[in-house]
Amino acid sequence: MNQIKITALAKDVVRQLQNRHGRLMFHISGGCCDGTQPQCYELGEFRLGEVDIKLGDVCECAIYTTNDQLAFWKDSELTLDVSPGKGGGFSLEAPLGVRFIMKSSKCVLNS
Repeated sequence: MNQIKITALAKDVVRQLQNRHGRLMFHISGGCCDGTQPQCYELGEFRLGEVDIKLGDVCECAIYTTNDQLAFWKDSELTLDVSPGKGGGFSLEAPLGVRFIMKSSKCVLNS
């Protein structure tokens, strides 16, 4: 499991969402649709599969990703951040006009 950092702005958004929705989780698929954009869900709303592995935690929220993504991020410093724009279709931050992104010491990953 990686140590994941979080920016102050992303922490504020997570806290807003926790106040509104309760416990949260993140999933990063690395696939089509929203690609590598972290998707934020109410805890248990996203059904994890056999290829999903816990990447780490931020603000009491577990972050999951696929085996393939985990291999890519090996030995990488990760930071959860937000940027202006439309969030993923099912991600809870979408109505706030921001989207979560995962910054890596290797590259910045978003849709």
